Amino acid sequence: MNFTEPKPTIKAFSLKPQDFGEDFEFGVSTAAYQIEGAHSIHDKGASIWDTFTSKKGAIFKNHHGQITCDFYNKYEEDILLMQSMNIRNFRFSLAWSRIIPNGFGAVSKSGIDYYNKVIDFCLKCGITPWVTLYHWDLPQALQDKGGWTNRDIVNWFENYVQVCAQHFGDRVKHWMVLNEPMVFTGAGYFLGVHAPGDKGLKNLLPAIHHAVLCQGIGGRVLRKLLPDAQIGTTFSCSQITPYRNTPRDILAAKKADALLNRLFIEPILGLGYPTEHVPVLKRIEHYINPEDENNMVFDFDFIGVQNYTREMVKHHWFVPYLRAKIVPASKRKVKSTLMDWEVFPPSIYNMIKQFNQYEGVKKIIITENGAAFPDTLINGEVNDTDRKHYLQAHLEQVHKAKKEGANVDGYFVWTFTDNFEWAEGYRTRFGLVYTDFKTQERIVKSSGKWYQSFLGNQ
Repeated sequence: MNFTEPKPTIKAFSLKPQDFGEDFEFGVSTAAYQIEGAHSIHDKGASIWDTFTSKKGAIFKNHHGQITCDFYNKYEEDILLMQSMNIRNFRFSLAWSRIIPNGFGAVSKSGIDYYNKVIDFCLKCGITPWVTLYHWDLPQALQDKGGWTNRDIVNWFENYVQVCAQHFGDRVKHWMVLNEPMVFTGAGYFLGVHAPGDKGLKNLLPAIHHAVLCQGIGGRVLRKLLPDAQIGTTFSCSQITPYRNTPRDILAAKKADALLNRLFIEPILGLGYPTEHVPVLKRIEHYINPEDENNMVFDFDFIGVQNYTREMVKHHWFVPYLRAKIVPASKRKVKSTLMDWEVFPPSIYNMIKQFNQYEGVKKIIITENGAAFPDTLINGEVNDTDRKHYLQAHLEQVHKAKKEGANVDGYFVWTFTDNFEWAEGYRTRFGLVYTDFKTQERIVKSSGKWYQSFLGNQ
């Protein structure tokens, strides 16, 4: 007699929006370069992603974001679709080079007009705009001057935030300063796998410090000009677990946690850089001016936590500076997404708990959570059961943390429509809505229909 291992049963999802509390916000998140297209319309300047994607071999199959979802032209259609799906909060970013083409100096009237139209149409449809000031698309003109490695970026960014606050702050009440600074500094200025493609510690350390300073200055500008606004910033984070229960792997996990989860949150809370576990960060002192210690600190109204997976880490002698290495999900033979990220819902619970322990964190919003799975369009439908179960399982973990007293007050799915996914190009789809990139047709996936039903059950 042959025996087969029974498939794990998935319990029915029974939560309703009101179970999370009256003030809990549900929504979706996007980013300008990933959805807008219209890369050179009117007087828009080039961004580092326009430049990086033009380099052969930089992106999967040389994909680029010149058109992507064409949100620039289809924003009304997409916002109406959100409205029909009961989505009442829309997080999107502003493209710096669309607003100030050269990064500093002349402001584009057409860029300002475009974002005014998007904001106004959101409000007309009963959708609250949540605006991210910087989601990785630095103007190329500023990169030509060193980008995030040039201390002048603090002044450039301050000016950019002032322009955005002055033009949009009368209607936008929720702001995020930076999106995942660990990713855009680490992948863009150390590993070279994201724009601008720079490598080495000499680029990483100044980029980190200047991003920390911009977190603070961005918050202060918004607070001064928009005293009633809700001001936050967002961090990528993953639960870090030792691969083996050995002293070396435990230490390696602490180092990875310091670098990936603590590096940007602790300076804004006045705790400084986590140099005790990452001694190489002591070299950042070369870039610190006397007044920086105070300027790094800002009292944010909320912290955006962006979680997708957990990482298992082992000691590895040949990894410079850290002596720690992530063991990929595929090597561990666990359920994973197309990004080779382990599906591990307790990670989001543990990261809420970890960030909630900081005394200076007033409130947490899950500003990104989602997954890329193989999506197949059959007879006009996409039955993405894995994504639906992923979102449900993570919402259950958010609810668990909330019920235990964690101050978590929002959950935004990454993402609304399939889009350009950075180095992965169009290979990986995260959307609740399927995008046919040839015809620009939108098809709501089964996960999107579930989210629509969930949000309508209030």
